[in-house]
Amino acid sequence: MTSQDSQDGTGVRPAGPEGTDAKEDGRRARGERRRAAIIDATLRVIERDGPAGVTHRAVAAEAGIPASSAVYYFATIDELLVATLTEAADAYVRRVREATETGDGNLDTLAEAIIGGGSPEQRGRCLAEYELTLLAVRRPSLRAQARRWMDLVAEVARRHTDDPVAVRTAGAAADGLCLEALLDDRDVEPGEARAVLAHALGLE
Repeated sequence: MTSQDSQDGTGVRPAGPEGTDAKEDGRRARGERRRAAIIDATLRVIERDGPAGVTHRAVAAEAGIPASSAVYYFATIDELLVATLTEAADAYVRRVREATETGDGNLDTLAEAIIGGGSPEQRGRCLAEYELTLLAVRRPSLRAQARRWMDLVAEVARRHTDDPVAVRTAGAAADGLCLEALLDDRDVEPGEARAVLAHALGLE
C-alpha cells in the first residue's frame, strides 16, 4: 500500500479537498465553451472565405482568442474541419428528427429543412456547411459526417416507400433542391420542394 492509499486497507484513495470536483466541472465547462466558440468561428470563416481560408490563426482571430488556443483544442486543420462538420450535422439531424418523429408531416418538414438555406438569415451558414460537405470529396476524414445528411434523407424517404430507387431519387432531388436554394436569386418555396420530393417518392 502506498502513502496515497487509504489506511483501512481498501486501497481507495481519500477524496480530494472540498470543491475539487466543482473546480474540475468549471474548467470542463469553460473548455467546452471555448471549443464551441472555435467551431462557430470556423463556420464563419468558411462562410466568408471558403474552406481554403481556414487556418488556426484565422479561426482564432475570428473567435477573439490566442492562436495557441485553437491549436490546443484542434492540433490539425483536419481535426478542426471534422469537428465543425460534426457539430453542424448533429444540429441538423437533431432538428429534423425532432420534427419528423412526431409521425405527422415529415415530408413537409424535410422539404422545409432542405430549402431553409435560402432564407437570408440561414443562407451563409448553409453555404458554409455545403462547402464542408463538398470538401469531403477531397478529404476522406470528412466523409462519414458528410454522409449523415444523405442518410437522414434516405431514412425519412423510407417512411414513405420501400422502393430503393425511389429513395435514391429522393436523395438526389433533395441535394439538387439544396443547391438550387443557394444558387437562385429567389427562395425555393416549401411547397415546391415538397412537390419535387413527393414526385420522386411516387406520392402524387
